[in-house]
Amino acid sequence: MIRTTFMQRGRKTMRSRKSLAPVLGGCLLALAVSGLTGCSGGGTAGTDTLTWFINPDGGGSSPTGGGQAQLAAECSQASGGTYTINVELLPNEASDQRQQLIRRLAAHDSGVDIMSLDPVVVPEFAEAGYLVNVPDQYVADFTEDRVQGSLDASHWNDALVAAPFWANTQLLWYRKSVAAAAGLDMTRPVTFDQLAAAARSTGTDLAVQAKRYEGYTVFVNALVAGAGGTIVQNEGATAEDTRLGLDTPEGRRAAEVIQELASSGAVGPALSSMTETTSLNMFQDEATSGFMLNWMYVYAAMKENDLSFFDDIGWTTYPRVDADKEAAPPFGGIELGVNTASQHKDEAWRAISCITSAEHQKEYMLGTGNAASRSSVFDDPEIAEQFPMADVFRESLNNAVQRPRTAYYGDLSAAIQRTWSPPEQVDPSRTPAESTELIMKVLRGEALL
Repeated sequence: MIRTTFMQRGRKTMRSRKSLAPVLGGCLLALAVSGLTGCSGGGTAGTDTLTWFINPDGGGSSPTGGGQAQLAAECSQASGGTYTINVELLPNEASDQRQQLIRRLAAHDSGVDIMSLDPVVVPEFAEAGYLVNVPDQYVADFTEDRVQGSLDASHWNDALVAAPFWANTQLLWYRKSVAAAAGLDMTRPVTFDQLAAAARSTGTDLAVQAKRYEGYTVFVNALVAGAGGTIVQNEGATAEDTRLGLDTPEGRRAAEVIQELASSGAVGPALSSMTETTSLNMFQDEATSGFMLNWMYVYAAMKENDLSFFDDIGWTTYPRVDADKEAAPPFGGIELGVNTASQHKDEAWRAISCITSAEHQKEYMLGTGNAASRSSVFDDPEIAEQFPMADVFRESLNNAVQRPRTAYYGDLSAAIQRTWSPPEQVDPSRTPAESTELIMKVLRGEALL
């Protein structure tokens, strides 16, 4: 999920025109107040050493960098010597993060205690028995005062299997002057058709993500949900029993939107190469800047890039597929899980309670730009000052839709990317059916990706 320092969708890290490069994986400095300096070894007598596998968030390994490493250091100190949290940095790409973790989990590696998890791997890891259900004494702490998107992402089969950490969703970013010139009232919901027409009439662009990668699955899923459907209709089903909602009126409506955008002349010259980064770069081009779908990190990126038209930038909730249906903004972020093979489960949950406290959620949001999963944090005056879109963002997080909740998400996403690409060749009468056929063949073991 792919950036500047401020974004981690739960997928991979992205750079804009001007970015702060993330530190890549490897064994990191142990963040122990007791003076540990490596990724191995125990703590002081009576101190349990926890290892937290973190996703890149711009904070690197520094205990003062504003990221997860800093929270690890602060919660280690706050434990009063009960535990020390070491961190290991996962790779940038979500697929590589999953691969590294699942190899360790499948081997019952007790050296993994806490994990920062992309929401899409939560069902897979939980179904495989790799995640410890949240103990009863922490359920209230991890469910009260949370945005709905984070709550949905942390459950599997009616059990709370992870703790909400931080949350993300996409907004519609726009140039106020362009919207006014096109006659759009941005205080009211707008549709994709309206945005495409507005971009054409003003000679500007509507930037979306449609390259053959995970971001395109996010887009397709949001369109299917926005049309009133769902890609997987029976969460928790076995591979063979999975029912798909692509070859349906809602799936075909999603394909219509992509077909219309691809032929509209409103999405720039290279829709099939558009990622979050290229979308941001397109929007930052003053000559053609109009509208953009993107994650929260872009606000900090555009502010850092000192755009001449920064004060002309507005934001609102995700576009609607049809005027009479609610929008379905995509959800991203990170959940925190505990490995079933961990020898320090109790201490791990205590540490997660500290990491996800309201105080640390605020600190993390201010330090990295990654939004809190606690709803009350958005009311804080410092948050409102740094993130003037906080109220809109929280509303979107409460209305956000998950990517398909299935233990077979990786195969499903790869198949969607293959059959819906390039977007210029999407055909409502053909693409949803072909996509359904390929996915089911893969799930039944009759085809390989």
